[in-house]
Amino acid sequence: MDRPGSRLARTRGLPETAAVLELRQAVRAWLPAYAPGRAVAVALSGGADSLALTAAAVVEADAVDALIVDHQLQPGSARVAAAAAAAALRLGCRSARVLEVEVGGDGGLEAAARHARYAALGGARDGLPVLLGHTLDDQAETVLLGLARGSGGRSIQGMAAYAEPWGRPLLGVRREVTRRCCADLELTPHEDPHNSSPDFTRVRLRAEALPLLEDVLGGGVAAALARTAGQLREDGAVLDLLAEELLEAAAEGGDLSTEILATAPAALRRRAIRAWLLAGGAKALTDKHLRAVDALVTDWRGQGGVAVGGGSPGIRLVAGREHGRLTMRRR
Repeated sequence: MDRPGSRLARTRGLPETAAVLELRQAVRAWLPAYAPGRAVAVALSGGADSLALTAAAVVEADAVDALIVDHQLQPGSARVAAAAAAAALRLGCRSARVLEVEVGGDGGLEAAARHARYAALGGARDGLPVLLGHTLDDQAETVLLGLARGSGGRSIQGMAAYAEPWGRPLLGVRREVTRRCCADLELTPHEDPHNSSPDFTRVRLRAEALPLLEDVLGGGVAAALARTAGQLREDGAVLDLLAEELLEAAAEGGDLSTEILATAPAALRRRAIRAWLLAGGAKALTDKHLRAVDALVTDWRGQGGVAVGGGSPGIRLVAGREHGRLTMRRR
């Protein structure tokens, strides 16, 4: 992860190059807002983004624990994880732990690996926020994936700077900057072959779709997508607050008054219904689910209940309408 004689092997200080300073400033701005205790964990893969983030965090935070997940999906993964842990200690991390996980097959390899990774990081963080190396480019890719799902503004809000316990200080930093930072620090990132495999949708977005959009639209697309995500997230926070107030007004025990819901604007009503369903145990809600439950309020014709994900074997979670109220039952 770093070459013999690296300046970071000799000192905790960092050279003041443009890339290094941009990384440090991003972490410095993030810490007071979301990690007032100034101790953090960093999810370190050994790639350029997480390696540069770790280097900046070591200087800006009071203490940094590196967490390295070994997915055990490729030959030599243990060696890569051990090298990342060694690099973390040379950079000045307080500790470096390798977390071995077994990746299942549910939802495809990409989703299963993500689930295993986040579960391992969550279990090993010891109450600390976990910094992730997601960049502005990752944010743009996430927005495009959300657009493809077509499930409304929430799906294109992108990733938050902090969603407990996950912190993303680099959402305003381009991926090319993290690579320059590693070069400036004489660090050699690990190149994960999965990150260049066209078998993964996100990789094709990165390698094909975004460059084409940048070319056709004259540049600035990634930044514009990330900026749009931020604006939608701000708008969404206000709508969520108003939807919470609507829920409180419509609540009748564990049910909801359809009369009160029907008088609310569609955007607030559906947000309130979504929050109510999630609180009741619903999972993997889709736009189709929400619109079907919304129809129980606005287009009532005596139709039956709507099954939503979140039940258990042999039992379905069903939203229905009874005596002018939205109900949620396990059947």
